Amino acid sequence: MWRVAGRRRTRAGVVALATVAAVLGVPSVSSAAVVPVPETATLVSANPADSTPHARNGETRAFAQVGNTVFVGGSFTQLRQTASSPWISQPYLFAYDRTTGTLSTTFLPVLDGAVNTLVAGPGGTLIVGGAFKTVNGVSRKNLVALNPSSGAIIDAWVGRSDGGNVRDLVLHDNWLYVAGAFNWLNGTAHSGLARLNATTGAIDPTFTINATQGRHGTASYVWTIDVTPDGNTLAVGGNFMLVNDLPRNQMALVDVSATPTLIDWSTEKFVPPCASPSTFVHYVQDVKFGADGSWFVVGTNGGSGWPTAYCDTLVRFETANRGSGQLATWADYTGNDTITSVEVADNVIYLGGHFRWLNNPNGVDVAGPGAVDRLGIAAVTPATGMPVNWNPRRSGSASMPAGTSSWGSSVPVLWRGTDGLYFGHNSDGMGEEYHGRLGMFPLAGGRTFTPKNPPTATTGNLYLSTAPATLARVPFDGTTLGTPTTVSQPAYTAAGATWRVDDRIYWSHTVAGTPTGSRIDVSLFNGGAIGSPWEASGYNDWYNPAVWSGAFFLDGRLYYTRTGATNLYYRYFEIDGNYLGATEFTVPTTGVPWSGVRGMAWVAGRIVYGATDGTLRSVPFDPTAAPGAVVDGTAATVLALATPELSWSTPSTFFSVQ
Repeated sequence: MWRVAGRRRTRAGVVALATVAAVLGVPSVSSAAVVPVPETATLVSANPADSTPHARNGETRAFAQVGNTVFVGGSFTQLRQTASSPWISQPYLFAYDRTTGTLSTTFLPVLDGAVNTLVAGPGGTLIVGGAFKTVNGVSRKNLVALNPSSGAIIDAWVGRSDGGNVRDLVLHDNWLYVAGAFNWLNGTAHSGLARLNATTGAIDPTFTINATQGRHGTASYVWTIDVTPDGNTLAVGGNFMLVNDLPRNQMALVDVSATPTLIDWSTEKFVPPCASPSTFVHYVQDVKFGADGSWFVVGTNGGSGWPTAYCDTLVRFETANRGSGQLATWADYTGNDTITSVEVADNVIYLGGHFRWLNNPNGVDVAGPGAVDRLGIAAVTPATGMPVNWNPRRSGSASMPAGTSSWGSSVPVLWRGTDGLYFGHNSDGMGEEYHGRLGMFPLAGGRTFTPKNPPTATTGNLYLSTAPATLARVPFDGTTLGTPTTVSQPAYTAAGATWRVDDRIYWSHTVAGTPTGSRIDVSLFNGGAIGSPWEASGYNDWYNPAVWSGAFFLDGRLYYTRTGATNLYYRYFEIDGNYLGATEFTVPTTGVPWSGVRGMAWVAGRIVYGATDGTLRSVPFDPTAAPGAVVDGTAATVLALATPELSWSTPSTFFSVQ
């Protein structure tokens, strides 16, 4: 299987229960101070467009757009307009109208091998890379520029890859970065990487970055590349162990802001083999930068091998980090299933492959505790890597056309065009519909979701459970408590740890008949009656929140203490779907006896917490101080002592503006 898709990173590219190492991988020393903050994001529709044509045999590997025309490349051999149309022969490359889906009858180039990557080039050109020897009967090995209207070769464009296949292209300004299994480009020695003048195809002699020495005795090649939106950093992934003779196993970063130079960045997490080195020679499959270039994500295959290696995992790295031994900011494990493509758009990370679950570090070919069902296509948040509530599923309808398949091994490409997220795969089912080898999730019909957090105000009320279905409401300005009043809350019974987010409270609710005896419930709350509770998510049934002795939420993380445990912990918690992270992390702190904490709230940068002795305290909280102490107990202050009327010694404590 070949995974390649050329991208133009700027939008101008479109012309006119366990504490094992991580679902979400343990932050590294070098990156721990980075606590990504969730941002407003826009998801495409989960219902694929009905107008896209269909292909069969092989797979779709690349998309590009010039004007209103979409170009599609791959290893497919035949096309048809609709599910009932006759098949026509048009191998490897075709075009269709973006608005209507109508196949082009003028763009009919003839190639003798697969197309792996496409880029909309300068001057209204289409640049094609792949595993071909001739185009329109003329020798053009593996790299060519075409007229996007007629499919004719642009003879003046001199780029050639005579020394081997082209697997990926990425364009920034007038630089065309080329990656593949070549040793020569334009008659010049280059191993796996090169840079061309995108207008002319001429080689850039200043780019002398070479990726060499393949893993497990194989020939080296570069499989995937991407460049930051500002054009300053190139990310490189593939089958190599050296870059410019320095150790770089499967991944490297290159400074391309001036004369290209290898960056002092490397990770050991791509060094060990995964399940079968002979099958998964390399397991880095795709790489993409975020919109501001400050981070990038890598999708991998490989089978078993994690957490020693990042096998079958989606990981985020910080671009600015330097040095060896880099670890991911987070890692989302599938539980032994492949990720073959990633795309970043509108503050969402999309991923495709033949995975069945995400948030699954505790399962191997099964849904372990915490696993969230995602069949072959998914969206996650860049802040934590947790899945969001978008689940079209890579499956077909109950009445698929004869000879089609609902499931396959690969989604070689995800690509955000002007109107949506394009997908190429080696099967025919998506969103429970027939979409032969390709399709598109439109932006129209999608949705925008904003991050949710606790109140940021310093003045409000602390709520404290004093009896079943009864709360004390205590005015609080961050330092001083007011006079308590008693509030009846009949919907709030059998409650444990509680935390406020936006217009609602989440709370541990003891419910008979649930798998663990308790569950995370949600109730609307605006300062009046607490609303009737509903279960946050069925995907959380594996966890028993009754063990929490206090909790608060901030920036995608649910912080909590556990009865009898001596630490402050967190798990990722995604509000868009209410999914609980499968891995528990320990927060570095000093000087606070967490085993005695009862009830917590986050108020204006401080943890306000009760204790078994009934005392209410406050301590500064800075999650970016890690790996140093995020909480220093010597800075704690006493806000209130226990009284006969009010003891701050229950997990059911939260802060609200109302």
